[in-house]
Amino acid sequence: MANIRDLRQSIHSVGNIQKITRAMEMVASTKLRRFQDRALQARPYSDRLEAMVRSLAAEVAANPEGAGEAGRLYLPGATDAPRAVLFVGSDRGLCGAYNSNAAKELDAHLRNVGGDFTLYVIGRKAMAHAARMGYPVAAYFEELVLEKMDFAGAAAVTKVLTDDFLAGKTRSVAICSTRFRSLVRYEPALHAFLPIVPLEGGVAPSSLLLEPTRTAVLGRLIPRYLETRIFHLLLEALASEFASRRFAMKNATEAAGDMKRDLTRSYNRARQAKITSEITEIVSGAEAL
Repeated sequence: MANIRDLRQSIHSVGNIQKITRAMEMVASTKLRRFQDRALQARPYSDRLEAMVRSLAAEVAANPEGAGEAGRLYLPGATDAPRAVLFVGSDRGLCGAYNSNAAKELDAHLRNVGGDFTLYVIGRKAMAHAARMGYPVAAYFEELVLEKMDFAGAAAVTKVLTDDFLAGKTRSVAICSTRFRSLVRYEPALHAFLPIVPLEGGVAPSSLLLEPTRTAVLGRLIPRYLETRIFHLLLEALASEFASRRFAMKNATEAAGDMKRDLTRSYNRARQAKITSEITEIVSGAEAL
């Protein structure tokens, strides 16, 4: 009797878990569509702006003063400063291998870094990994909630990174985040951020006409490019997170269904065995009379 009661309780518990994972799958699917649309819509603008800014490297090299303070973002940082990585993870778990894959990408990169390094961290899970590995952390953007992130939040992160680079606190800055490719494909990768890497076959300085002035155009274009790049990479990381969570919850729901079927089958066998045993006892008792 106890075995049947335990099986009945297990079936009820697994059924409740299945309802929760199915609800989480539906929520993740809804959020995925929103962030996927935003990431894909922002990608052409971000890519075009990146190509434009990187192609201006020749212009900046020919006239460094013409770019103003922004021109220094094309130049290597202080050689005695650590290399920096902006590490992007999620604030919550239950998203499959999303965080572990990003952590593996970061660990592999840091093993190959020559010299000192430091991290700038977004996401509680990313911070937990950095603390567990004992990595030095220059800044943890704890107040930045990725799901509620807007362009102003991305601009604030960009300002911290560029200010520290210009102040000589970092030698270079890379971004470790997950790029969204499709609903079933999202890849962690390292993206160069600072200094700005020149684009091969960039625009020749003599072919450029910048109005009203070079300083005005480059001084506004380059910071806006950096902010847009951070914003777009965070959007893609969010879309990847919810795609991974949706897939994980879908698998959990299916696994709960399989477990519930197996438990139900065991429960039916145990119940049938108990009924058979009781009938046998009744028949044996009747024959004894």
